Amino acid sequence: MKTREKAGDDMAEVSSGLVYAHRITGDRRTSALAWADIDAWQPEQGLLWVHLDAANETALGWLTRKSGLSPMIREALLEQGTRPRSAVSETGVLIIIRGVNCNPGADPEDMVAVRMFISDRRIITMRRNRVMAVQDIHEALCSGNGPATAGEFLVSVVDRITDRIGEIVADIEDRVAEIEDTIVSAETAALRPRLAELRRESISLRRYIAPQRDMLARLTHERIAWLTDSDRTLLRETAERTARYVEDIDAARERALISQEELNNRLAERMNRAMYTLSIVAAIFLPLGLLTGLLGINVGGIPGTENPKAFLIVTVFLVVLAIVLVGWFRKIKWL
Repeated sequence: MKTREKAGDDMAEVSSGLVYAHRITGDRRTSALAWADIDAWQPEQGLLWVHLDAANETALGWLTRKSGLSPMIREALLEQGTRPRSAVSETGVLIIIRGVNCNPGADPEDMVAVRMFISDRRIITMRRNRVMAVQDIHEALCSGNGPATAGEFLVSVVDRITDRIGEIVADIEDRVAEIEDTIVSAETAALRPRLAELRRESISLRRYIAPQRDMLARLTHERIAWLTDSDRTLLRETAERTARYVEDIDAARERALISQEELNNRLAERMNRAMYTLSIVAAIFLPLGLLTGLLGINVGGIPGTENPKAFLIVTVFLVVLAIVLVGWFRKIKWL
């Protein structure tokens, strides 16, 4: 049933561009809105949240003609390939934050962007891919447990996005630890692509999480009237968690690099050991091969040609010579 409902919501979104919208009152009651309700909204009616599909022409038309946002803010909300950042203006705060991609079939490190313009009376968010953190807030509002103010909304979005980042970082750490244990117990060349994949994921995550850490830390010091002391404290705590995740990613990258070096060393040691063994075998059989080659040349005067016991004598001599060579190699500690 839930799958059918989500499919229906997606079809509605494709046609209207409005993913969902809510009018939030101070007692945490909320009302789901349509385009007509959004156009008729007045600031005194409560906090308005509009979540739009950035790829939909209807949504883009409303953003351009009816949102009342400046061209600079509209351009920032629609920009592709954005990095986490914030900009405070007289009308509100522009915030772009990145979250892990939790959509089915997607790689978590392919982070999705949440673009938000927040003021004390209105919130406009844009998306190009489904963002589960924003979906959580929508569901919380529908159940009457959502944020009641713009500050609480911002804290909720950031907190949920950071929670999911933490899950991915913890997964990377677990995979690195598993590889470390595998290298110790049974080294194998099959670990190389796994290590390369871990390092790639770590680099991709850090690319966005590091500036996000700085942006959140800076946001707590901005002069934003609708952010309460409690909101700032929670944002500061989230910024600290993000900073810790950046440190964890750096540590995981270093551990993956050390594991890569250890794996290379073990593989090189195995190859050197094999080459050394082959060299010893070649050193033992080189004089034996020389003697048998000399005795096998097709010329006259080869010793023992008339003696029926010559083959046995030569064989015994070669065995004794091989034993002497092995003993000598042991004495000089080549074996």
